[in-house]
Amino acid sequence: MLRSGLIATKIGNTSHYSDDGTSTHVTVLKVDECVVSNIKTTEKNGYNAVQLATIETGKDISKINKPQRKIFTSINLNPKKILKEFRVDSENILEVGTKLNADHFKVDQFVDASSISIGKGFAGVMKRHNFGGLRASHGVSISHRSHGSTGQNQDPGRVFKGKKMAGRMGNKKVTKQNLKIIDIDTTNNLLIVKGSVPGKKNSTIFLKDSVKK
Repeated sequence: MLRSGLIATKIGNTSHYSDDGTSTHVTVLKVDECVVSNIKTTEKNGYNAVQLATIETGKDISKINKPQRKIFTSINLNPKKILKEFRVDSENILEVGTKLNADHFKVDQFVDASSISIGKGFAGVMKRHNFGGLRASHGVSISHRSHGSTGQNQDPGRVFKGKKMAGRMGNKKVTKQNLKIIDIDTTNNLLIVKGSVPGKKNSTIFLKDSVKK
C-alpha cells in the first residue's frame, strides 16, 4: 500500500537511552510541516501522486517564477523552498492543503531515507572501491595504491564504461532502507531514527514507508 512520505531536515546524531538503560545510536530529523500543494491522478496525469511543499523561502510571492507562483497562490500558501512528489495508491490521495507532521509515521515502524551523500572529493580506487592495492614490497616502483591496468587486448581495445577507477566519491543520491523509528517528538516535530541517515547536517531527507518491511 503506497502512501505519501515526508520531507525532513537532518539535525544531527546523538544517543537515545531506553527505559532499561540501553543506549542506541540515532539520527534526529526535523519535519517542518509538509503541505499538500498538488495532486496527480491516473485520469489526468497517468499516475497517482501527492506533491508536498515545505520550508518557507522568506521571499515575496512576486519574486517566485510564474509556474511555481501558480501552485502557491491557488492554495493561498507562502512560497516554499522544497517541492517533492510521492507516488501513492488511489485510496491514499490527500486533499490539497492537507498538512502532514511527524505523527504521519509511528514508533517502531520502518522507513526508507533518501538524500545526497556527503561529498568526499576526488578519491583513489582503494578508498573509493575498496581495492587491495599492489604489492608493498619489491618491484612496484612507488605505485602501491594505483589501480593497475584498465584496458583489454586489441579487441575491444578500449576501457569499458563504468570501470571502477579513481574519481569523485560521494555527493550522489543515496537511499538507506529499513531504518527503525525509535521515538517521535510531536511537540517539536522530531523523528528519532535508529542508525545513520545519508547526508550532512541541515540536508534535506525524503522519508517514506519501507519498501521491504
